[in-house]
Amino acid sequence: MVITGLLFVSVTAVVKFLGTSMPSSQAAFLRYVLGMVLLVPLFPKLIRISFSYGILKIFVVRGFLHAFGVLFWFYAMARIPLADVTAINYLSPIFVTIGAAIFLKENMSFRRIIAIGIAFIGALIILRPGFQSIDIGHIAMLAASLVFAGSYLLAKRASLLASPAIVVAMLSIIVPIVLAPFAYLDWVPPSNKELLILFLVAVLATSGHYTMTLALREAPITITQPVTFLQLVWAVLLGYFIFSEAMDIWVVFGAIIIILSTTFINWRELYLHRKILTPPNTAAKV
Repeated sequence: MVITGLLFVSVTAVVKFLGTSMPSSQAAFLRYVLGMVLLVPLFPKLIRISFSYGILKIFVVRGFLHAFGVLFWFYAMARIPLADVTAINYLSPIFVTIGAAIFLKENMSFRRIIAIGIAFIGALIILRPGFQSIDIGHIAMLAASLVFAGSYLLAKRASLLASPAIVVAMLSIIVPIVLAPFAYLDWVPPSNKELLILFLVAVLATSGHYTMTLALREAPITITQPVTFLQLVWAVLLGYFIFSEAMDIWVVFGAIIIILSTTFINWRELYLHRKILTPPNTAAKV
């Protein structure tokens, strides 16, 4: 999971290095098109699979959501500091919790509501409306976190109906199809350097998803989730030493509040799950 964090922060750093020389829609499109090279071994298997209407609808809706999330993310990356991007992205688990309560009818306990409220206070500390001008990049990153949360909820549903490799492959196919019209409208002939950078992004992102899958398979989420918060440390250090970005103490403080809130929600979910699975003393032992 430490390696996963380093890979994902490297993705943000490489995209930031790309800058605004290429429209965000085109950069997002090329990232997925170039990344499809890594999925070539799965294509023969995809051709032989017959999907039901239900799972196909989930794949398509998720693809649309994720495509717009990628658009917002690429736009934000080129315009706001690495630490801000990473900190705001920690809101995704909070949005997932809200979405699960609304769309999946999961219970929303009083403790979860309080934790969500605290997380949004952390977001306000990062953005500080009224005390600093909120960049459109911050708004785009908030939108990306919200849309990615929807994508995650659908991925959770899809993972019950198809293998993880197929879920990832279908996302990688549908997202560039959705992004293609937006990329075409703003198309700028890419240089070889830009294509190389975006291919590197694809390799780093795919590797990050793979190492994350390995970590989640080997350890419970209460062990892996806190490690993901190291991404803020890497982002602050990269921003300071590579991109000469100032260390904003308010961003770090707001992110810590969001992290504590997210950690509490994860711990509470695991506690309730164990409570359901643990038999009482009077239960028969098998």
